[in-house]
Amino acid sequence: MIRRLALLLVFAAPAVAQAQEIERNFAGSAQLDYLAVPSTIRARGLTFDGFTTELAVKLAVDFTDHFSANVKICYGCHGFETNMAYVDLRVADQLNFRVGRIVPSFGDFPLRHDPANHRANSKPLPYDMGRMLRRTELNMSIMPAPYVDNGVEVNGTQWFGDDAQLDYAVWGVSGFKGGADALDFDFVQSRSGSLYYVDNNSEPAVGGRVAFTTNFTDYVNATVGVSGNYGHYDPNAELSYLILGADLYLRLDALVLRAEYLMRRTEFAVGSEPEERFRYAFDPAKNFFIKDGFYVEAEYPLTPWFEIFGRFDGMRRSGNVTVNSPLRKESAVLRETLGVNLVIERGLRLKISGEYWDFSDFDDELAIHTGVTANF
Repeated sequence: MIRRLALLLVFAAPAVAQAQEIERNFAGSAQLDYLAVPSTIRARGLTFDGFTTELAVKLAVDFTDHFSANVKICYGCHGFETNMAYVDLRVADQLNFRVGRIVPSFGDFPLRHDPANHRANSKPLPYDMGRMLRRTELNMSIMPAPYVDNGVEVNGTQWFGDDAQLDYAVWGVSGFKGGADALDFDFVQSRSGSLYYVDNNSEPAVGGRVAFTTNFTDYVNATVGVSGNYGHYDPNAELSYLILGADLYLRLDALVLRAEYLMRRTEFAVGSEPEERFRYAFDPAKNFFIKDGFYVEAEYPLTPWFEIFGRFDGMRRSGNVTVNSPLRKESAVLRETLGVNLVIERGLRLKISGEYWDFSDFDDELAIHTGVTANF
């Protein structure tokens, strides 16, 4: 029903907007990417290799200077999803209320998660989703992007002169989900419409972000941000999680540098026989694991049609594991990425990148991406 309503709004709203003379904007982006893993003959067991398509289309309608609505539909390896369906009521620059299905403000990368908004074919490891290698063994990343949920957010911007601004956001959403006897998040349950877009434990998760931006000159500016998210993910609201993040953006003329660090502390169910369930001696005071990760990346246009980028990222999991897990008490992965973007036409790019994956518990792998991205 939600999907049908969203599609109806996408096609019907332009006519309504014309009748009421309200402002509207329709935009989107798409990427077709081919992933090959030449170090493994058949990589289907490691990741979603071969062709995948990412598509996002968004309709924004400004009814008045203070009231607007956004609907966004995305398509990926998970099929069609409602990525946004919310309304904004802006009282002032410093106070805006957002209600509906939202992408809660957290970190830097989720602000540009659509494939046309970043130069790499893949997402940074802390935010990666279905295309990371060994995604099943690692249960994906720390906070797969985009993180979409039902809830409310209050945000705003305060300017200090013409060269500095403070952005803030606080929000409450349904939160991540898992089973009653869970060892970690169930990301399918957390985002799948087939399991209903509803809260599973009758309490919200809360979070927020604060970022400060300074324009030093016309050619140099920087943003520093911190984010947090806390909630329970099991039906009984007994297993908690805490996600913390810090990010840095720096522009030096045409050179863009980004860095981000995320950490998630997740409690897991002990079970009636922990000595049989876990591989290592169980400590009742440590019924949790820590998953943290980082990325550092740079991008630079050598010519108007040829851009280069590089990224170094990694992720680590520390804590007890089940007896049948392929991971150790501390497991890690590091990745090095180099790539180029060829600007074919305005809004149309060819993306090529190579990735070297260094696993602590598995054989190292080489991955090659070739993709075409368009925004409209």
